[in-house]
Amino acid sequence: MNRPLVAGFVFVALATTATSAHAGPEDFIDPPKLMPGAPNTPPELMDVGVSESLDSKLPLDETFVDHTGKIVKLGDYVDGVHPTLLVFAYHTCPTLCSLVQNGVVDAMKGVEWNPGDQYRVVTISIDPRDTPEIANAKRTSLIGQLGRPVSDQGWGFLTGKEPAIQEVTKYAGWHYYWDDRQKQYAHPGAVVLLKPNGRIARYLYGIEFSPKDLRLGLLEASEYKSIGTLDRALLYCYQYDGHQRKYSLVATRVMRIGGGVTVIALAGFLAVMWRREKKKS
Repeated sequence: MNRPLVAGFVFVALATTATSAHAGPEDFIDPPKLMPGAPNTPPELMDVGVSESLDSKLPLDETFVDHTGKIVKLGDYVDGVHPTLLVFAYHTCPTLCSLVQNGVVDAMKGVEWNPGDQYRVVTISIDPRDTPEIANAKRTSLIGQLGRPVSDQGWGFLTGKEPAIQEVTKYAGWHYYWDDRQKQYAHPGAVVLLKPNGRIARYLYGIEFSPKDLRLGLLEASEYKSIGTLDRALLYCYQYDGHQRKYSLVATRVMRIGGGVTVIALAGFLAVMWRREKKKS
C-alpha cells in the first residue's frame, strides 16, 4: 500500500463526522449512513470511514469460520458478562491492518486484564479469500507479541463469506471498499468496543491505542459488571472526549472525590479526638 493511500485511510478515519443512535432492548438500528467526506478527500476514499452508531446491536447470528476451522457465530464471543473488543482487518493487507493490529496488541500489553478472563477479542477478516489457516498464523504471531497465553474463546480470528462480513461491518458503521486498481481494500483505522449484550459502546481510532483508553473503554463497555470500587472511581473521573477522541480527566469530578475524601478524613480525625477527650474526662 503506497504512503499517500495509507495517509488517506487514516485521515478519513479521524475526520469522518460521527452520528449516534439508540435502540430498544431487542431491536436492530438501521445501518448508519456515512457522512460526506472531508474536503479534498480522493474520490476513491469518499465512502471509506466510520459512522458511529452507539448502542446499535450487531447481528450476532452471522456465521463465520474461526482460526481452528470451526463454524461459529459472532454471538459465541458475546456472553452477556464480558465486553468484547472487535477488530476488522484482512491478513494480506500490506500496511494499515498490521499497524492497527500491532497497536491493539501494544495497548493490550498495558492493560492488566487478560483476554478470555475479563474481556473477549474478535478479529474479523474483511477479505472472504482469507482462510482459517492464514487467520491462525496471524493469531499465533500476535499472541506471541502479546506474551500471554490466550484461549481460543479469549481471542477469535474469524473468516467468512462476503454477505456475513458486509452485514456485520454495515451495522458497526465501519465502511470499506475494494480498490480494484490497487488490488487491496481501503478501510479506516478504528476498532469497536462492544457491551456484554453485543451493543456498541465505543469506537477507538488510529493505528496506536493508549492502554489507558483501552482500559477505560473496556470498563465503560462492561457496564459496571464485575469491576471493583477503584475501577468505578477511575471511570467516574474520566470521560470520553468526542473531539479529541480519547478519554480525558474531568477536573470537577476529581475535585468532588477529593472533597469527599477530605470530609471523611476530617470526620475521622474529629472522632478520634473526641474519643480521646472523653477518656480523659
